[in-house]
Amino acid sequence: MRDSSRLTRRAALGLTAAALPLSAASPASAATTVVGGERLARGGIQVRGATGLPKKITAQAWLLADCDSGEVLASYNAHRRLPPASTLKMLFADTVLKKFERTGRYTVKDSDISDVPSGSSLVGIKAGITYTVEQLWQGVFLRSGNDAVHVLSHMNGGLAKTVAEMQAKAVDLQALDTHVVSPDGFDHNGQLSSAYDLTLFARHGLKDEEFRGYCGTRTADFPAGGKKTFQIQNTDRLLTGAWGLGVYKGLIGVKNGYTSHAGNTFTGAATRGGRTLLVTVMHPAAGSNAVYEQTAALLDWGFGNGSSAQSVGLLVDPLSEGGASASPSKGAAGASGTSAAAAGSSKPSPWRLAEGGAGTLALLGAGAWALRRRRRTAVAATATAAATAAVAEPDLRDARVSDPGDTPAG
Repeated sequence: MRDSSRLTRRAALGLTAAALPLSAASPASAATTVVGGERLARGGIQVRGATGLPKKITAQAWLLADCDSGEVLASYNAHRRLPPASTLKMLFADTVLKKFERTGRYTVKDSDISDVPSGSSLVGIKAGITYTVEQLWQGVFLRSGNDAVHVLSHMNGGLAKTVAEMQAKAVDLQALDTHVVSPDGFDHNGQLSSAYDLTLFARHGLKDEEFRGYCGTRTADFPAGGKKTFQIQNTDRLLTGAWGLGVYKGLIGVKNGYTSHAGNTFTGAATRGGRTLLVTVMHPAAGSNAVYEQTAALLDWGFGNGSSAQSVGLLVDPLSEGGASASPSKGAAGASGTSAAAAGSSKPSPWRLAEGGAGTLALLGAGAWALRRRRRTAVAATATAAATAAVAEPDLRDARVSDPGDTPAG
């Protein structure tokens, strides 16, 4: 029954123009175009055709969606812009993961890790040790290591280039609530995302076998120098059952995050009965387990009462994969060009970021029309300026938060 009406629902959804508040504290996005449907721009709970949502959800924003169809089954403040913490590493992986062969080897230099912000979550990378690319990504996904992110960013041409490419990737994914300042998710003024955008990042990443494998890995042996290793464990508590939580049945990833400013944020995906659901929960009240408990509760509802839920919105497809993009003059009824075939496709994006600063600038130029129409001028200027070779890499060591590591919260 769901498949028979999917095309109709997808055609009715899409991008809706709206004038929205620019405040980061607002329930709505700062973007001038509502991505995914008009209902997702509204404050409060959005659900249709199902009852029994968990009552004790204290998150400032959350979203539950079907991973394959992209249909949003329920949400709360879906486009509210909030600090994403290390969940932004999903976008980092979406952008950089396919650049290097996993068997490649790299010897870390002091300069690769000298700009890691003080207080960051670390996997324990040391200068002078040679790591495989696979091990560096294990450091990113399992331990949320900012040191691993910085090494990979420098391998990619530097922090500024990586930030610019991440912003361009966000534009392609139509994640218009997201403004990237640092590749690791560490707290910086203006670094924001939303439950909607984080779910887009997760859905796109899970189409890739390597991404899916890394985020679902529970433990790994990590180099300590010479022939010595130490074991690292994934900080996703629903995956490992740590901190008094049980392993969530069917969980396949994706990424958690915590800073003292952002609080706890988590995007999780689980599969049951051949159906995969995605949940993003941002900034719940109460203790560090709350983000996982509330994610589990929403997943339980989605696999149960939520099976009858009708779409309140849509996770749109990337522009590079045929995703529809409405101009600000169009409403939901006019944005009917979303590709149903692209949703849930396992085919990786053909869009590849060109190497070097010139390639980055060309890529940003290709998406400039979207930035001009749908983002504030400041965001476009930041992404473009960061991409130019004349701009020095930012010093990320003097952030506002003194204790932003993921360790206390997972």
